[in-house]
Amino acid sequence: MLKGISPLISPELLAVLARMGHGDEIVFADAHFPAESFNGRVLRADGLRIPDLLAAILPLFELDTYVPHPLVMMDAVEGDTLDPNVEKAYLESIRITNPDVAPIERINRFAFYERAKSAFAVVITGEIAKYGNIILKKGVTPLD
Repeated sequence: MLKGISPLISPELLAVLARMGHGDEIVFADAHFPAESFNGRVLRADGLRIPDLLAAILPLFELDTYVPHPLVMMDAVEGDTLDPNVEKAYLESIRITNPDVAPIERINRFAFYERAKSAFAVVITGEIAKYGNIILKKGVTPLD
């Protein structure tokens, strides 16, 4: 265990976060996401909710400030609805370290799957919220 790093962050996740470069994306996926079908680098964070993981990693992870939307979530399919409390919970965790973050962009299911294919990694969580998947784009870590 390391000082100052949340115990929610596994050694594998810490290594992946450290190896990512600016512009790389990481998917935090709900427990139902077909990660193994889309990406060769899949990590497990079973039992952990995404808001808790976001709060744990974002003190270590710079969001990309050079793109309009460094946060992307899956939009509901036609005829389905989103639970606004899911995005609200994510933003509450994100804004602890990123108070001025841009709104979360929503993209359709198949566009989200395409982004997951090219993501640096996919983290399967214990999140069970419908449409609970989120992509984070890594930025440049400031020198100060």
